[in-house]
Amino acid sequence: MTARTARPRPDRARDAGQITAFVVVMMAALILLAGLVLDGGLTLDARERALAEAQEAARAGAQAINLAIYRQNGNLVLNPAQAAADARAYLTGIGATGTVADAANLVTVTVSITQPMQILDAAGLSAITVHATASAVPDRGITAVIP
Repeated sequence: MTARTARPRPDRARDAGQITAFVVVMMAALILLAGLVLDGGLTLDARERALAEAQEAARAGAQAINLAIYRQNGNLVLNPAQAAADARAYLTGIGATGTVADAANLVTVTVSITQPMQILDAAGLSAITVHATASAVPDRGITAVIP
């Protein structure tokens, strides 16, 4: 008996290497999808964190009422300079960056957070900056039913 060598069939020879290209493309797509999920979630978390920080800083500023006016007639009027300083001090205390604007009895705070990308950095997107704005006014106690 003589040993025979198996020859590849012609239809298999044409398919050689095609599965490798498919796997490479699918893995790249899966990594990109994982990047969108992970980095998208981190970006949404940064947005929520920025909003919470802006709300708290605005509330801190809204507590700076003008005591002389309050004692005179009971009206809650902000001391604008003190309100802005208190809101800025709150932002500094938590290590956040943002801007504070005070209008006629309203404190508005905008917080910016730069969220670095974990996976999408490989695709050229290194970071996303999110912004959130919140406002607060001085108010006396609870004025509505709490759900």
